[in-house]
Amino acid sequence: MRRCPCFPSGGHLFVFVCAGCDAELTAPLSQVALPVHAHQQYGNGLQLPVLMEPGTFAVEPEPWGPPWRRWEEIGPDEAAARGVHAPVHGLSDGAPGAIVIAPGDTRGVVLIPERRGGACCGLAAGDGPNTACAACGLPVASRIDDCSLWQAMWLAPDAVRRIPVEGTDAGPLSWAELMAKGKGVSPFEPITGWGSPSGASERWSWSPQWVAAAGSALAHLVAASEGRAVTVPDGLAARMFQRPLDALLPAGPARRAVLAGPGQAAVAADADILLVPSHPQTGELWDPAGSATPRHLVPLPFGVWFRLVFPEPQLPVPASRLMPDDVLRDDPPPPAVDDDFRFDRGAFHRTLARLPAVRSPWLREIFEHPTRHTHPGAF
Repeated sequence: MRRCPCFPSGGHLFVFVCAGCDAELTAPLSQVALPVHAHQQYGNGLQLPVLMEPGTFAVEPEPWGPPWRRWEEIGPDEAAARGVHAPVHGLSDGAPGAIVIAPGDTRGVVLIPERRGGACCGLAAGDGPNTACAACGLPVASRIDDCSLWQAMWLAPDAVRRIPVEGTDAGPLSWAELMAKGKGVSPFEPITGWGSPSGASERWSWSPQWVAAAGSALAHLVAASEGRAVTVPDGLAARMFQRPLDALLPAGPARRAVLAGPGQAAVAADADILLVPSHPQTGELWDPAGSATPRHLVPLPFGVWFRLVFPEPQLPVPASRLMPDDVLRDDPPPPAVDDDFRFDRGAFHRTLARLPAVRSPWLREIFEHPTRHTHPGAF
């Protein structure tokens, strides 16, 4: 029987155990929101880091993983009942509620060597669970570490149970507490690739997390545009969104999108669209209280939103000799990234297909033929 586990409010600790023998399979974990880049495939032949922070887990509410069914087998009515409103290549026919954790948080599991899942450089989940309970041999999870995929352990929802850890009942952080922690995601990071003549190579590029977040947010922005031009704030937000927005939407009077969220000044009265953070633990969107005018809310992961609102300071060029206490120093300085920003097409399509607005003819045209409207380099 398919089941989707209920979501705790955040802060509680759970241990996942084998459904076959009750052996503990994980360290104590607290639930967080599913990262927007959870199913991202980034580049080709690249080494991505671990998806989840240690000590956390997230739940995929939709069915995910094999077996897969092509769109021709599903049809629009069944797809719409599952919250998908535009044709996609295929949908999973697996059980909903897969749990993703950091591989280092697993306990008492062993790999099933013959189930590599058709992977190129590591392990994938094309053959189903590739990790078994060491105590009873029940396949319980899929270890993912192939090139261009985020490293993760996906627990099969029908093969595990979660048990609350006694004495852990803390709730999620408030918006004020999140702001005080001030944890953002840098827009640039070094990405390592395989296959260079001298072995592993590394170059600085746009963060894959930002690329995925932009793809998802762009789908919301285009839907919120209602077929009109949209402007976004100058700076990093413009580098992310303005070029594809100008290409996808017609010229003319524009709707205005602004950054809004906790601790910010009052939202501009003429703003039609608000770029707001989603809570990293609960996934809930920040929503301005007491607004008389309905606004379209476009979600951004909190870490990305925080860096858009509070960009990292430009550190000075390294200097020799002693440095005064009040002078920042970075040695060597982080490399600059001059590449044009490219949003994640997969995240754009996954998000747009799940927005009811995509049924509008003008938006369906963008969904089905995005490269007719944008330069190929936008993806």
